[in-house]
Amino acid sequence: MASRALKYYYDLLSQPSRALYILLEQSKIPYERCPVALRKLENRTTEFKETINRFGKVPCIVHGDFKLAENVAILRYLSRECPDLPDFWYPRENLARARVDEYLEWQHTTIRAQCAQYFLYVWMTPLLGMELDPAKVERLRKNMADGLDLFQRVWLEGGKKAFLAGERLSYADVLAACEIEQPKCAGYDPREGRPQLAAWMERVRQGTNPYYDEAHKILYKFTPKEIATPTVK
Repeated sequence: MASRALKYYYDLLSQPSRALYILLEQSKIPYERCPVALRKLENRTTEFKETINRFGKVPCIVHGDFKLAENVAILRYLSRECPDLPDFWYPRENLARARVDEYLEWQHTTIRAQCAQYFLYVWMTPLLGMELDPAKVERLRKNMADGLDLFQRVWLEGGKKAFLAGERLSYADVLAACEIEQPKCAGYDPREGRPQLAAWMERVRQGTNPYYDEAHKILYKFTPKEIATPTVK
C-alpha cells in the first residue's frame, strides 16, 4: 500500500461511506481524505465520473491508477492489499469469512434498502418542498420495522449472539449499524422496542470509538435530540 497513495472519496451522510471511514481510521491504513458533497451533486459532475468513479457514487477509492467503487468490493480489495488489516474486520479463516460474506450479500435488498428508502422519503421529501403521503410513510415504516425485527430475531438470535458473524466484531456489524443509524435522522428510533438490537448497536459503537462517533457526528446534528446518541458533542 505504501508505494501507492490510497485516495478515499466519501460523504459521511452516506451509510457505507461511514462504515469504510471507521474501518480505515481504526485500522490506521494510510489514506488521503477526499470528501465529496452529495448535497452539492459533486459526485454527478462529468469530471468526477470520468476521473474518479464512472457510476457517480460514493464511497470509492483510487489506488495509484486503479479505481474501485462499491463498499463491499473495497473491503475485499483492502483485505488483500493490506496484510496488516486486523483479522476481525474480514477474517481470513474460510468459515468465519463466509459468515461475514453471508450478511454482506443479504443486506443489500433488506436492511440497506428498507432503512434507506424510509430515510430518503421521510427526510428528503419535505426538504424538496413536497408533502409526505401518510400512507406511503406508514408502508415504508412497516417494511423497515419488519426488517429490523427480523434482523434482531435472526442475525442476533434474539440477543444470543454478540455480533452478526459470531463473538467478534466484523465489518458486517459496522456496515449494519451505519445503515440502522440512518432512520434516526427521520425521527425513527430503531432501538425502541428492540433491546437486543440496542445492546448490539452500543457494542459496535464502543468497539469502534472514537471513530464511530466521529463518523456519525454530522448525522447526529440532523437527528432529533431525544433519539440522538447523547454523548456526542
